Amino acid sequence: MASFASQVKKELTQLEVHPEHAKAELSALIRMNGTLTITNHQLGLDVQTENPAIARRLYSLIKQLYAQEASLIVRRKMKLKKNNQYIVRLRNDVQKMLTDLEILDEMGLGINTSVSPNILSEPQRMRSYLRGAFLAGGSINNPETSRYHLEIYSLYEDHNEGILQMMNHFELNARTTPRRSGFIVYLKEAEKISDFLNIVGATNAMLKFEDIRIMRDMRNSVNRLVNSETANMSRTVDAAQKQIESINYLANHGGLDKLPERLREMAETRVNNPDVSLTELGQIVPGGPISKSGVNHRLRKINEMALKARGEA
Repeated sequence: MASFASQVKKELTQLEVHPEHAKAELSALIRMNGTLTITNHQLGLDVQTENPAIARRLYSLIKQLYAQEASLIVRRKMKLKKNNQYIVRLRNDVQKMLTDLEILDEMGLGINTSVSPNILSEPQRMRSYLRGAFLAGGSINNPETSRYHLEIYSLYEDHNEGILQMMNHFELNARTTPRRSGFIVYLKEAEKISDFLNIVGATNAMLKFEDIRIMRDMRNSVNRLVNSETANMSRTVDAAQKQIESINYLANHGGLDKLPERLREMAETRVNNPDVSLTELGQIVPGGPISKSGVNHRLRKINEMALKARGEA
């Protein structure tokens, strides 16, 4: 069964987007997963991924935006349980495309590792860039089996700061930390992860995530309630047992008849109703009803008299 992360990425690769927004997405995919090559004094580009849907997305975006036919190469891994590597390879007009995407500077020579101000200035381009960044370096835990966690890995600190800035533009309360010779921006709050999925366009994944989250929260609430009720019942039983022990001690040592009438009635009612709560005792005691605090006061008096009779007071 496909992981939740792969389901999210598959949905994102199937979205149709406006060319301007597609540029922002392609920029993130290439900046994060691309490698420049030089063959016969000509600049080339390889973009590598283990996800075939992302490879197809790259191929189609390059063709759609720049009318370029890239090569799609599958490199099979020999080791067990290793995914295939998919390489989208471009050998023509690479410098022109990367300059247009602002990955290379205006001279087409230096590499820009940070997110372009042109993207940071417009919310829809930010959404598309975040979508590409998640496709390239993102992961999300399966909400059914583990704690809530979404992250995007960046190799460069200034790029990581750009991801953080964009996420927090949408009030996602994102945080950052160093990780494996790079940096991650991450989300821990379930509601913020759901918001992120919606922002990047993974609507179906967001709805599934919400369904799972609601069910988990409901189960947790029920468990807390059951545990609380069980603890309360246990305390009630323990308290009742101690009260009955005190009453029985007084009865066996001739002290019960010496109790004031109200205390003796309370003692007899407790012995005859060992499982009921203080509130219920207050309802059934002769001369009642009386309040829970009144019942507690009388039982405490009986316990004190038993302790005195035992010589423990």
